[in-house]
Amino acid sequence: MKKAKAGSDESPQVQLRVAEAKHRDVGKCRARLDPHYMEQIGVQPGEVIEIIGKRATAVTAWPADDEEQETDIIRIDGQTRKNASVGLNDLLNVRKAESKAAKSITLMPIGDSNITVDKEFCEFVKGRLKGFPVSEGDEISVVILGNSMDFKVQKVSPKAIVRVERPTKLVIMAETAQDRKPRVTYEEIGGMKEQIKRLREIVELPMRHPEVFARLGIEPHSGILMYGPPGTGKTLIAKALASESEANFFIINGPEIMNKYYGETEARLRDIFKEAKESSPSIIFIDEIDAIAPKREEAFGDVEKRVVAQLLALMDGMQERGQVIVLGATNRPESLDPALRRPGRFDREIEIGVPNAEGRLEILQIHTRGMPLDDDIDLQELASELHGYTGADIKALCREAAMKALRRYLPEIDLEGDKISPEVLEQMVITTKDFRDGIKEIVPTAMREFYVEVARVKWTEVGGLYDAKRVLHDNLITSIKEPESFSKMGIKPPKGALLYGPSGTGKTLIAKALATESNANIIIVRGPEVLSKWVGESEKAIREIFRKAKTSSPCIVVFDELDSLARPRGQSEDGAGNERVVSQILTEMDDAGNSGVIIVGITNRPDLIDPSLLRPGRLDLIVYIGQPDEKARFEILKIITQPMPLENDVDLASIAQTTRNFSGADLFALCREAAVSAMQRKSPTISNADFAQALRAARPSITKEVEEWYESMKKSLTYAMPKPIDKSFYG
Repeated sequence: MKKAKAGSDESPQVQLRVAEAKHRDVGKCRARLDPHYMEQIGVQPGEVIEIIGKRATAVTAWPADDEEQETDIIRIDGQTRKNASVGLNDLLNVRKAESKAAKSITLMPIGDSNITVDKEFCEFVKGRLKGFPVSEGDEISVVILGNSMDFKVQKVSPKAIVRVERPTKLVIMAETAQDRKPRVTYEEIGGMKEQIKRLREIVELPMRHPEVFARLGIEPHSGILMYGPPGTGKTLIAKALASESEANFFIINGPEIMNKYYGETEARLRDIFKEAKESSPSIIFIDEIDAIAPKREEAFGDVEKRVVAQLLALMDGMQERGQVIVLGATNRPESLDPALRRPGRFDREIEIGVPNAEGRLEILQIHTRGMPLDDDIDLQELASELHGYTGADIKALCREAAMKALRRYLPEIDLEGDKISPEVLEQMVITTKDFRDGIKEIVPTAMREFYVEVARVKWTEVGGLYDAKRVLHDNLITSIKEPESFSKMGIKPPKGALLYGPSGTGKTLIAKALATESNANIIIVRGPEVLSKWVGESEKAIREIFRKAKTSSPCIVVFDELDSLARPRGQSEDGAGNERVVSQILTEMDDAGNSGVIIVGITNRPDLIDPSLLRPGRLDLIVYIGQPDEKARFEILKIITQPMPLENDVDLASIAQTTRNFSGADLFALCREAAVSAMQRKSPTISNADFAQALRAARPSITKEVEEWYESMKKSLTYAMPKPIDKSFYG
């Protein structure tokens, strides 16, 4: 415990370590600290405290969350850290402060501002800042129509820590202050705690404390390559690093500096590196670095080769360039010249991947911070559904939801008038339905090339198949949700399953339900779609499917009609082409081990699948999806007829009894036929007579011969379904 000590003004103070603010506190001039320390310095929640780093600033004190109590940290946002001139993990002093009601405050907008400053705008800003403590020289931000606008406090009266109150006269200057450094803080980046932690160690630490590296006798890293799908936040992280380390930021957009004249591009690069050195500490950020530094053996033009050579020379000379770090970003790391990807140039490579559910929630909280959300919106539930969404996708979704809300209010808005009345603006809210409608319009970036579906089928929508559900739950769902249960037993979880059985028994449906129950994405690969007459194209498509699956893991890759892709080698008409595809699938399955990717094969011809796919370690589980029994048929009928307007005389149990050898698809066709019969009679409801007529026309698709053939196949496969188990597992 840090002891309270007397400050220069005799008020007790404590020394605490700086940590990031929670998303709910960003932009609200709040500091969260342990109630024990609040008691030591004599402040109550909501009272003003002074925090003293390299300079002093004021915030309101709030107690830390229960799980963070008894720690010596103080959580403040990036703007407050800047006002106190401290970084994360720095120590600062905290003491109680006396604040006075402000008579007048003068603010200067920072950055490019197109907002007209009038009396109404000043009153709006004052309303948003009411109760906030401010000091002269501080920066404060106000959320205006969903966007954050920054101001510098130029002048306060009286000269002390003041609070913005109703009588305060607020003046906003017409001129703006320009700031070269990016104004992005770590709180504006969601879902990347581990990546930020690693980048801070190798970028921010040598920028802020170069003496540590000098003492250890090592050189800091000269370059970091960030790679990942578009829209995951690579540029945003680079700006945040520059802002938090108080470094100058130079951005090079790959294609922009290319010049057709001999030597111009290299000269431009040299100028940027020279300017960065002169104004160090600096960060040079090269966006789309693959555009200016492609593999030289594959580059067509002489310009690209010279630019790569120049970049290599400049990065080798980084030791004499002072505190300059180069950050590169690309979504095609394999296209980059290998000479750049060695220690001494790009020392570290950090993957900025697609965020998980927790990360998506953080990003949603950031982008909805200034939005008027309805009380019924559950961001956590929404985040769990946005599989494969990157940060840019979530931002687009929030904008789309706002546009949906705007369309609802358009009839009430007078578009001819100069201004929309504040009353109309105040009553605007964004509802859950707006977000749901927005989801339909946004195709996630990580899922574009091979569309990754978000499965929405639940176990309860799959009638019967108790044994299959139990085996898949105990093996595959547990391996995704509780991988530690396998590691405790000292074994590896299964990599996949083969679902085989007659057509229409629910193989694809249970694969989709498997993805839903495990909260995983699902890529459905329909065998013939992958095949190409061009040599190498089919194998490339397989590689791309698995690459996409890894970036949006946990992911289930479902190969529908697997027999069309993986015929036994040596037995296909297109021998060489088929063998290459099978070999590629085998290689990718072996590589997909610990990446959260599960492979599910679906077929009704297991005899036409290469045996090497069916060994343990690849498609470990071989599960027979057979025809439903009477109880299962009754369940399936209940699921199908749930939305149908049935009359009271319809006896589903009796129908289930008379539909022996019917598959799930057959039962669906039977219900549709009954509905069509009712429509022909112009009846609003479906009666037992309609089902009787449908039964006369319907025929089961699973014959005795089909059943016998699958029974014989069970014996020839390496791993068959275990003995029937307790059917009460799924009610």
